[in-house]
Amino acid sequence: MSVASHYSYWITVLLMTAGLYIVIARGNLVKKLIGLAIFQTSVYLLYIAPGKLIGGTAPIVAEAFKLYSNPLPHVLILTAIVVGVATLALGLAITVRVRETYGSIEEDEILAADRDDPDGA
Repeated sequence: MSVASHYSYWITVLLMTAGLYIVIARGNLVKKLIGLAIFQTSVYLLYIAPGKLIGGTAPIVAEAFKLYSNPLPHVLILTAIVVGVATLALGLAITVRVRETYGSIEEDEILAADRDDPDGA
């Protein structure tokens, strides 16, 4: 078991770290949403990577096949992708409303505007 044999896990860690850094370090709401999408992609990869067996086939019972791949991780990730896209769309819609209300999508400017006008008037 070498490091190269687990390249999908290394890519997962790299994407997860990059996504988390973008979410934490950036003040722009759109950039935060992109970081969240990158983080979600790393989780998809984490679940799909062990789901495929080398030499495995689709789970169709036949005499010729002895090793089957589990389809459940792929089905669950397909559902997670749909939820992730919906979450991203909702986040972008909220960002548009924040831009209309505050005139900015920068987190520090929004917080400063809230501090200056706590009543929301």
